[in-house]
Amino acid sequence: MGVEKAKGGGMGEREAAGTAAYTARDIATAWERERPGTPATSIGIVTPIWQLAKLFGDDRRRVLARAGVDTATLDLLSVLRRSGAPYTLTTRELGRLSMVTAGAVSQRVARAEREGLVTRRPGEGRPRTVEVTLTEAGHALVEATVDQVLGREADLISGLTAEQQARLTELLGVLLEDVQRSLGDERITQVGQL
Repeated sequence: MGVEKAKGGGMGEREAAGTAAYTARDIATAWERERPGTPATSIGIVTPIWQLAKLFGDDRRRVLARAGVDTATLDLLSVLRRSGAPYTLTTRELGRLSMVTAGAVSQRVARAEREGLVTRRPGEGRPRTVEVTLTEAGHALVEATVDQVLGREADLISGLTAEQQARLTELLGVLLEDVQRSLGDERITQVGQL
């Protein structure tokens, strides 16, 4: 009965929001019905992206909580690990690759250093340059955690075939570049990186 009501009109948005049948398509259809001419086609793309971002973000936080590491620390360790041996970057490089401010990098490095996950030392040859290096403990933590996070996320997208995953990856890349260009904003926050 809820499905017919949502599709047939007359159901309040608050009431419809509780039904599984109230999808992005239903939202777009309702706007088209209530405000003919309103450009509602983006809802079918943007709404599921927002919903997926929330679901993926919440799930990643749960995985990390079970692993005993926070998102910011794992981001720092992951950037260092991906840089390759000797797993050392300057704080400026960390900021650029993590896509966070210098202040955020400083806080992350200080916390990870207290936990024995990184060391820092003055850079060679350039005043005020600080180099950050992954410790053995940091290396071990990122190795174990990355497998947990990426394995879980691989499971979550396994409903798509390899071909669908490749196509979606391509389309999302095209959309991201186009939106960045349209907004004149090529910054990407560290959200979702690993």
